[in-house]
Amino acid sequence: MNLELLESFGQNYPEEADGTLDCISMALTCTFNRWGTLLAVGCNDGRIVIWDFLTRGIAKIISAHIHPVCSLCWSRDGHKLVSASTDNIVSQWDVLSGDCDQRFRFPSPILKVQYHPRDQNKVLVCPMKSAPVMLTLSDSKHVVLPVDDDSDLNVVASFDRRGEYIYTGNAKGKILVLKTDSQDLVASFRVTTGTSNTTAIKSIEFARKGSCFLINTADRIIRVYDGREILTCGRDGEPEPMQKLQDLVNRTPWKKCCFSGDGEYIVAGSARQHALYIWEKSIGNLVKILHGTRGELLLDVAWHPVRPIIASISSGVVSIWAQNQVENWSAFAPDFKELDENVEYEERESEFDIEDEDKSEPEQTGADAAEDEEVDVTSVDPIAAFCSSDEELEDSKALLYLPIAPEVEDPEENPYGPPPDAVPTSLMDEGASSEKKRQSSADGSQPPKKKPKTTNIELQGVPNDEVHPLLGVKGDGKSKKKQAGRPKGSKGKERESPFNPKLYKGGRGSPLEGSAEGRVQAGLSQPPAAGGAISELL
Repeated sequence: MNLELLESFGQNYPEEADGTLDCISMALTCTFNRWGTLLAVGCNDGRIVIWDFLTRGIAKIISAHIHPVCSLCWSRDGHKLVSASTDNIVSQWDVLSGDCDQRFRFPSPILKVQYHPRDQNKVLVCPMKSAPVMLTLSDSKHVVLPVDDDSDLNVVASFDRRGEYIYTGNAKGKILVLKTDSQDLVASFRVTTGTSNTTAIKSIEFARKGSCFLINTADRIIRVYDGREILTCGRDGEPEPMQKLQDLVNRTPWKKCCFSGDGEYIVAGSARQHALYIWEKSIGNLVKILHGTRGELLLDVAWHPVRPIIASISSGVVSIWAQNQVENWSAFAPDFKELDENVEYEERESEFDIEDEDKSEPEQTGADAAEDEEVDVTSVDPIAAFCSSDEELEDSKALLYLPIAPEVEDPEENPYGPPPDAVPTSLMDEGASSEKKRQSSADGSQPPKKKPKTTNIELQGVPNDEVHPLLGVKGDGKSKKKQAGRPKGSKGKERESPFNPKLYKGGRGSPLEGSAEGRVQAGLSQPPAAGGAISELL
């Protein structure tokens, strides 16, 4: 559908639930690509499930990590994904092949990863209890960003819309604006409550369009600022927020906040329940509250880049919120009439004649004559919704969709080769290398993949015993830490649950045993093809 026709003259925000996306595994985080055609979901068992958002089907599953995936980000062209897991590892993935390009091991848990909006060679990483780190993927080097107070290292960070500046915020409410290339301090200000008391910065989010950004703070108020005003005020400035958004009745703390695709609305997910609050940015009025299932806790929220659609995660399932689409058949033909009851149709005398003999040819003047002009139907104009304000053309190399391989329901009835069970014996019987190659190609097995390069990131003064917030759950002592990630290969002591899937050799034999590294290689070399393969694991 042409994106120019999607501009609605009424409200441009979702109003009701529009189904769910079940990844089979427990979903923890999600993010759209730049065009909203693909949705990447990070799961509790370390997989990354990529959904084709137009067909609402799974396009690819990447067996990425052993531990839960806690943060995801798409590159600008959509060909790469960067992910972080609760075992302190940051990885870059090739979306088409599912291969891991690089790995970085940090000493403390990772709270957030983000690609540079214009340079996918740079990745911003926010480790726990540490200053933010900017990685350069080409040479595996890293730069630790300067902080305001060395004693306060609870720092969050984010690139601005075009990646020219990095905004950082600490637990004392101090915001620093750093030049991305040189890490020089350009501007700074302090977020204060009404009585000059400071409040901790929980997250910083930028709009896709315009210069606005929001700051989610511990005092349960979302403040919206104009980035141009921040830069104008300079160091130790005192900018006033454009809007202050909060739930005055319930004093709701916010788990995740983000802008709509056009930057006109702001959605915030409650940290207490599955509820989404939507405000209009220009006025600051609350326009909608979307309520999910009672008793569920919200984990993540993402707004579609182009359409009025929101994806939220609670209880391991991705919920989709959209507008109620009402069919209007008169939009296809101006003289189309919808009938409430049957009406006897009266045929005109010349209605079904091949040629109307009585019709006179009118003279072509004005607008009628202009219809004979040649119309250009071959050239394609760039879609404005997919281009930034400083760009004229779309990215021709962008990855908008993923090819989906057909599923073979019963691989044992393969007419082009022996059944899978017979492959190992035939390989042992035949000694010739050419026969081995022929058998392996007939079986469809892939050659062993190249092990990705792993770089250890050393950070001074960072504690090594920190636990990721996803794993440390307050409550009755039954922490998620026990059921997070894949099994450790213990013999007969594993508890069967959807959080703890077992891996089997060849789909029949005993569970895989051995070191964690061996299981990672097995998972990478044999990624599950589709939902059916995952259901077998579970």
